[in-house]
Amino acid sequence: MEKTQDFKFKCTPSGQACGVVITNIDLTANLSKETIFEIRKAWLEHHVLVFPDQKISDADLERFSLYFGPFGDDTFFGPIDGHPHIAAVQRNADETTPIFAGTWHTDWSFQKSPPAATCLYGIKIPPHGGDTHFANQHKAYEEMPAELKARVENLIAIHSAELAYAPEGAYGEDDQKGGRSMDIRPSEEAHLRQSHPFVRNHPETGKPALYSTLGYIIGFEGMEQAEALPLLMELMEYQGSDPFVYRHNWQPNMLVMWDNRSVLHKATGGYEGYDRLLHRTTIGERV
Repeated sequence: MEKTQDFKFKCTPSGQACGVVITNIDLTANLSKETIFEIRKAWLEHHVLVFPDQKISDADLERFSLYFGPFGDDTFFGPIDGHPHIAAVQRNADETTPIFAGTWHTDWSFQKSPPAATCLYGIKIPPHGGDTHFANQHKAYEEMPAELKARVENLIAIHSAELAYAPEGAYGEDDQKGGRSMDIRPSEEAHLRQSHPFVRNHPETGKPALYSTLGYIIGFEGMEQAEALPLLMELMEYQGSDPFVYRHNWQPNMLVMWDNRSVLHKATGGYEGYDRLLHRTTIGERV
């Protein structure tokens, strides 16, 4: 008989700008509708959910992801064997390529319909380093100085993957020659562009947030680059400033799910000489 988890888990807020730790739950079990509803409620409130001590399989990770929406499209990642919707976020102990995803971003914002969520499950976690930082963009909008808010309120941002995933991008052909262990697949598709409002109302809560940042945003509609680039630099520094940040420390068998519509995130290093492996899914918007 399959196990079913009924709603009785415990939530412990991080005490930082966002994030909550969820315990007293077994993610190898089927989750009841009430449990899924309450997890989603906590996710919309806290934006980053942390599930420690979860010895889950890839099939468990897929099932958990599908409770919250369809799989997203991981455009430039190769999947792991047998699981077309799981990508390995991997770095080998002797690797010397730059840290992957080490600048603030929200996943795949250059897509027409970007993913609502990302799940990341820790398999090989070094004894130190490798924290993931999250920046609460609802809080960043709420506390934005009035002068800066007036400048960005009605801007339409132009998003593109070209700086990262084009053949000449940061993870392009030259990077592939450097011995990167992660299966990144750059292509000309990265030059495609998509526009989104820079200040977006969350589709489920209606709460406004700043959406994405320099890197995936390459400019603003109707604004010259000479003006757009300094503004993007100023915004990136503001969006990722300390009052808005939750610093997440990884442990093996830990699952983290975050809301791409609410937070930015970035990876950090500091674990040279150790293997690091996490499995990742993206979750699309519910139709």
